[in-house]
Amino acid sequence: MTHLIKAAVMVGVLTLSACTNADRFDGTDAANLNDAALNSTNGINQAALDPSANPTSPQYFSQTIGDRVLFQVDTSTLTAEGQATLRGQAGWLQTNSDYLAVIEGHADEQGTREYNLALGARRANAVREFLIAQGVASSRIRVVSYGKERPLAVCSDESCYAQNRRAVTIISIGQNS
Repeated sequence: MTHLIKAAVMVGVLTLSACTNADRFDGTDAANLNDAALNSTNGINQAALDPSANPTSPQYFSQTIGDRVLFQVDTSTLTAEGQATLRGQAGWLQTNSDYLAVIEGHADEQGTREYNLALGARRANAVREFLIAQGVASSRIRVVSYGKERPLAVCSDESCYAQNRRAVTIISIGQNS
């Protein structure tokens, strides 16, 4: 009886050792097959888990294309960098016609509330007009000015002022009205 148990254990050991034979897949080792399977699975799951990897997602719009443009002091003139960002926004909006855009105009804390609300409106309208010139339907774009009321950075320093002189494009699914 003990010889039968020993024989069964030996057959089991030999069977298990055959499972670790790297050449059983025509020279491709199992680790490479597993890596390939994981990478292809991760590629599919990555897009599902990371919406910023999907070119039609709002996260892609804000993180990859860019949802804001910055302005110089007391101006609503678009910079070359701002125009490049807006060309990307226009392309995305044309490809994703289910989305509407609200352009928020902002200003730094310098100046009166009234002046900054007007400046924010000019900045938002400059962005709107640029997007329309790029082919985005005007009915899909609205503007709002917050002036200095919604600062991104809070400090009385040029580094903060520069971040607050901006126009931000907020997108949402909606009906044209």
